[in-house]
Amino acid sequence: MQQQKVVSFGEIMMRLTPPDKLRFTQTDLLQVNYGGSEANVAVSLANFGLQSEFVSCLPANRVADACLDDLRRYGVETQHIRRDGERLGIYYMEESAALRNSHVVYDRSGSSFATLRTGTIDWEEIFRGAHWFHWSGIAAAVSASTAAVCAEAVAAARRMGLIVSCDINYRKNLWKYGAQIEEVLPPMMADCDVLFGTDDEFERVLGVRLPAFAACDASYVPDLAGYEAMARAVTERFPRCRSIVFALRNVLSANHHTISGTLFAGGRLLRTRVYDVDPVVDCVGVGDAFVAGLIYGLIAYPDEAQKALDFGAAACALKNTIPGDYSQFSVEDVRTLAEGPLTGRISR
Repeated sequence: MQQQKVVSFGEIMMRLTPPDKLRFTQTDLLQVNYGGSEANVAVSLANFGLQSEFVSCLPANRVADACLDDLRRYGVETQHIRRDGERLGIYYMEESAALRNSHVVYDRSGSSFATLRTGTIDWEEIFRGAHWFHWSGIAAAVSASTAAVCAEAVAAARRMGLIVSCDINYRKNLWKYGAQIEEVLPPMMADCDVLFGTDDEFERVLGVRLPAFAACDASYVPDLAGYEAMARAVTERFPRCRSIVFALRNVLSANHHTISGTLFAGGRLLRTRVYDVDPVVDCVGVGDAFVAGLIYGLIAYPDEAQKALDFGAAACALKNTIPGDYSQFSVEDVRTLAEGPLTGRISR
């Protein structure tokens, strides 16, 4: 496969998590990880061997230096990350267990990324020689100014002939600056080639109601006619978009999920197998793993859309098995799952 460069744009944060699934009130220790949707995508793509660059804004302090070192050790390029502003965003997370939901508290107001302004990033320089640009609704939700930077980046990527992908990534606790997601995202989504999202995200932004995904095990067959109808409705709204991805998940308990996905491309709907994930180790970043797997698959297998979808779903399934925001798997790891039996046996 010819080397292809993918540029991702968004905010990376420090994640602080009580150990051993404790609640905040039960511990005086917090584990440190770094992550954020677009950064998670960048790490996965670097693990898959693609040239992967992450663009953001971080303060010029030692905590942000540690964050950059974390990205670089996975091979992610960081040379265009702007160093400005006062602070790195933080999020605190209580992990789920059995019937107890996970709980996230954001502390990112006034972060370096949130204060980013248009005209401060040289997108033409960054996109020179790049093949693909990826962004998400989270980057547009942080502040009015970051939404404007997203629009600036999408316009530059389109002007320079890159493939542009968007993950809707709706986070209700972030849209606090007065605008609503259904006002901000659609104009930018109209200039995208690939759209990712879950059933509730497409409904929230576009008003299209997908069929319920009610898989209790791997034998479940989704409502393919319903998904195809909704995918066609999305492409009618956004004629430029050539691939629509529905990420499907049914949460049976905090530690037991079923996941699958569909891809509408070339006028037809494709589905992948249903993965029965039990136990779920950490569900943070699993959607990002799906996105990265699909991007890799569409680049590596340009004429094999089914293979690309299967790769994306397998990458998503694997991410459920490890802690932290980043996926830690190679192309071989993902292919083994996508193309083989679901045994979980020891490889000797």
